[in-house]
Amino acid sequence: AYAVALDATDAKALKAQNIEAMDAVVVAIGEDFESLLLTTVVLQEMEIKRIIARAANSQQRMILEKLGIEEILSPEDTVGKKVAETLMHPTMKSYLPLPDDYQIVEIETPANLIDESIGTIRLREKYHLNLITIKRISHKHVDDKIIEEEHIIGVPTKDTVLLQNDILIILGKEEDLNKFIKINQ
Repeated sequence: AYAVALDATDAKALKAQNIEAMDAVVVAIGEDFESLLLTTVVLQEMEIKRIIARAANSQQRMILEKLGIEEILSPEDTVGKKVAETLMHPTMKSYLPLPDDYQIVEIETPANLIDESIGTIRLREKYHLNLITIKRISHKHVDDKIIEEEHIIGVPTKDTVLLQNDILIILGKEEDLNKFIKINQ
């Protein structure tokens, strides 16, 4: 990792930093899209192998794609989707969208499943979901303070019992996950 501050639209300034030797260059100029475009074109002219550029909206993404940029970051979209998902499902701690409408999610153990075993819930048969693991939250006292600790319990078995503070890490299609969350709220 290497970071410098310079006029990135200036090819001489970039060459002075030996930019050609970098494995990848991230162009994440925030407000000045013209400078982002100029920098991207300069890097392409220098034949930089891997250019990753930031797009703030769909129009910027389209322009970068027309320039041939294959790796485009859209932090606003990513954050917006995450906020929307957590607003729709407050028990969802995090999620990772995957191709073909699949997701890996972390959700709090639904109240009506506390003290139930994995075998009785029948996640795969009933909801078409796979439980990857459980993040077990425990508390311990250290110097008159309560410290929260997270532990992964490994591969759960059908006899594993869900506890109140457990976080379930589940793989499945968005539709099936939504059904599971709605039914077990």
